[in-house]
Amino acid sequence: MTTTAPRGAAREGTTMNGLRLIRRHTASFVRFSGLGSAVTLAASAALVLLAQWIPWMAANALTTVASPVAATELHARVSFGHGRPGLAGHVKSAATIAVGWLVTSAALGALAALRPGAGLVMQQTVYLSATALVGTGRYLVLRLSVFAEQAPRPRTDEGVRSRAAYDAAA
Repeated sequence: MTTTAPRGAAREGTTMNGLRLIRRHTASFVRFSGLGSAVTLAASAALVLLAQWIPWMAANALTTVASPVAATELHARVSFGHGRPGLAGHVKSAATIAVGWLVTSAALGALAALRPGAGLVMQQTVYLSATALVGTGRYLVLRLSVFAEQAPRPRTDEGVRSRAAYDAAA
């Protein structure tokens, strides 16, 4: 006796896979946001502590270099489960940080040009909005490019990779 799946069963399986994917990426984004915030707060505290022993500019330089390195390690391993990022991962991550700095600087520069007398609340609103946009963009670049999950590359019977088979697996 053969049984057939009820109508919509295939669709439900696709929906469940989609929900799992959404949950997985949501959890990854929450880890990314939490770790990024924790590293920022730790860098701020380290800056204050270091500035007691060395000049403020030197302390700022140290934390400016150390915090992205620590964040990249944590994001690769914890946020994305990728393992050690290597030099290429660190360089690409640093590039996303540099772009983020340009975006937040441009946002604040535009505010200063458009509303020269903007108060602290307006400045912080623009800065935090730009930072949220940058953080989301940074997550997407790191998740989809720098620390992307690698799909297995299937082989055909002759052992040669088939582009159609690879696309189907991905």
